[in-house]
Parts: sequence; C-alpha cells; structure tokens
Amino acid sequence: MDRTRLQDLLARESAEAERGNPRSKAAYARAEHLFGRVPMTWMNKTAGAFPRYLDTARGARVTDIDGHEYIDFSLGDTGAMAGHSPAVVAEAVRRRFAEQGGATAMLPTEDAEWVGAELTRRFGLARWSFSLTATDANRWAIRLARAITDRPKILVNSYSYHGSVDESLIVVGPDGHGTARPGNVGAPCDVTLTSRVAEFNDPAQLERELAHGDVAAVLMEPALTNIGIVLPEPGYLAAVRELTRKHGTLLIIDETHTFSAGPGGCTAAWDLEPDLLTIGKAIGGGIPAGAYGLSVELADRLLGRADLDLVDMGGVGGTLAGNALSVAAMRATLEHVLTDGAFAHMTKLSERFAAGVQQGIDAHALPWTVSRLGARSEYRFASPAPRTGTESEAAGDPELEDFLHLYLANRGILLTPFHSMALMCPDTTERDVDTHTRVFADALAELAR
Repeated sequence: MDRTRLQDLLARESAEAERGNPRSKAAYARAEHLFGRVPMTWMNKTAGAFPRYLDTARGARVTDIDGHEYIDFSLGDTGAMAGHSPAVVAEAVRRRFAEQGGATAMLPTEDAEWVGAELTRRFGLARWSFSLTATDANRWAIRLARAITDRPKILVNSYSYHGSVDESLIVVGPDGHGTARPGNVGAPCDVTLTSRVAEFNDPAQLERELAHGDVAAVLMEPALTNIGIVLPEPGYLAAVRELTRKHGTLLIIDETHTFSAGPGGCTAAWDLEPDLLTIGKAIGGGIPAGAYGLSVELADRLLGRADLDLVDMGGVGGTLAGNALSVAAMRATLEHVLTDGAFAHMTKLSERFAAGVQQGIDAHALPWTVSRLGARSEYRFASPAPRTGTESEAAGDPELEDFLHLYLANRGILLTPFHSMALMCPDTTERDVDTHTRVFADALAELAR
C-alpha cells in the first residue's frame, strides 16, 4: 500500500468531515465544562478532529445535528443491538415510568422473575441477579468467585474486554508473563497481585497459570471482540472447561459482546458450561442494564454461607441495580425484539456483509481477512486472521482504520469506533449491507490508484 497516498486520502476525508459538520464542530468547541469535551471520554474514540453529535436515532439509522443520516452498524457498541428505541421497549419504559412510576422504589417487580426465567432458557444458568452494566456484573461475579473458592486471583485472556474491571487490565508481556495493560489509568495496585493472564487459544499457557492453585475464576469472552474478533480454535473452549475443573477454578463467561452469536450467545450456540455468566448492554434495548447468572449448585453454596452478608455488603450493583425501569426494558427487549427470529435475520445479514467485504478484499488481492460472530462482522488488516489477543493488537493500523471510518462516515455509514466492526440489528436491511459493500469497494479502489 502506498502510505503517502493513504495519508493524502486521510487528510482529504478529515477536511471533508470538518467542512460538512460545522454544528458538531462548534458544539465540541463549546464543551468546556466536560472532561475531554465529551460526556464520557470514550466518545473521543472517533476518526477525525471531533465526534458527530447525535440528534435522532431510530432502528438502524442515526441523524446528527448537521442533518446527516447514517446507516448505523456501530449500534452503540452493542448497546443498541436491538436497534435504536424499539417501539415496544419505548412503550414499556413509558408505561413503567409515566403511568406506573416507582422506577427507583427499591422494590422488586414481577417482570424480574420473567427476565430471570428467560435468561435461564437462553443461557442455562438457573439463578440471576441484575446490575446496571456488565462491568458491575463482572465485578460481582469476581467477588462471588473469590468468596466461594477462598482464592485471591482472577485469570483473563490477554487483551480481552470486561469493561473497566481492574483485574482484567493485564496482558501477556514480551517475556510471556503478565504485565499491566498499556495506558491503564490509576490502577489501585500492581495488577499481577490480583490477576493472571493467558493468551486466547493457548491451553498450555492457561494450564501453566492455573497450576499455581491461586486462581478463583477464569473470566473470559468465548471469542475475543474488543481487540478485534478472534474466534476460538477447535477444541480450545472444551480444554478451558476441562482445565478449570481440573484445577478447582470457576469459569465465568462474559457474553456482553458475544451475545451477537445468537439468542443464547456463544454459551448456547457452542454448548458451553460456565459456572457464572455475565451480560449487559443489549438486553436492555438501550436502557442501562446488566445481569449475572449462577448455577444452582453455586448459588446454593453461597446462600448457605452464614459468614457472607449477601444482603447489605452484597449490593455491589448499587441502589439502582434491578430497578423497575431497567427490568421492564429487559423484558420487552427479550420477549419482543431480540427474539430467535430476529437473530436469524441479523445473522443472515452479517453473512451477506462478510461476503461483500471478502469480495472487495479478493478484488485487490489484499492480505486482509474478515471474521464473523453471528450478527457481528469485522475486517482485519492481516492474513491469516489473528489467533490471540496480542496478535490482534499487533495487527492494528490506526491510520488505515481512520481513513476507512472517515470515508464511510462521510458517505453515511457508521462502524464501531474502534477496528472495523459492524453489527446488525432487527431493523438492518439488505440494502443497508449492500450500500456498505459498494462504498467499501469505492474506498479500496481509491487506495489502489
């Protein structure tokens, strides 16, 4: 690839983004009272000099304050996998908040049992509790694992994603051992005091770390996502389950992003058997929600411990966890929006998306790959596709990524603001996918001139 041409094209697209979005640019410049000029610093993870400001969002479309409409394949980084403001969820939230009230009454609703039963049907875990985010669900799952095993450490995969959980911010260093993930902010202690790490798809390294006998739980995504989609090799997940049982370690599966694999995530699609499972974002249809599930055996053991204050000290999720509004949104989303039929539709579209990307890659004989996990697809600037988190990190090309993101955004298409990841929702259409295929092909043609 001609890097000089890439830089010229990136400069052109950056200039076009500034010219075409004067209201977003001005709003960003005025945001002097916000840390980093945005409500949450992650919103600065965008190609170009400033983020585009949201005006409206419905289904698979968003409109910015400059009046541009976009086909949205980002979908709030999975938070809007049900589509933006699904009508049935909006009505359930309106009814709960405006008519029934009591969203923060600190009292249970009957909807909660329905949601728990539905999560059991989908994922197999028999006991459920709620949080406001998957990060909090992971934090509580970790504490439960430590309590029941009386072991101090948690093991994660290098460059896996579990939100801002302190124990997860560890990677495999050049010497093959754990070290702090670069850029971590304000770590409370040396992460190697609380955590161990192994590369995804490396059962030998996993066993080496578990053999120390101090790991309470393996917290893992069944496929890496936030560092780019890295799929498990045949037999790897079965080996993880075998090794955790061999070493008396619990297995926590984080399905927050891998929920794209189907109605029951990878856990159902691949017949996994976790001891605990965490999930968030998508199950609330855009309303903050998270959940963690436990096996019957584990739940009974925890509830039988008189020394654990699971009522007061156990309120890790905060006062608003399990609130009536979030639970109503979860029920509406799971019952009416992210159904088995919706996942079939979304997966078919993702297959079409991946095929279109592969067509573009083949047309230019690029050493790139496209990976897919159910309703989620991603193109990578490497071939073969990375098999570990560290390999995936090394395969990044920020300059090329920024060009593709800006090129697409300037033509009405949004990808997830890191890597080149696209998620389908129930409102995504074949025409949306084909529009991406065409614009992606145009971008590659410009690079190839």
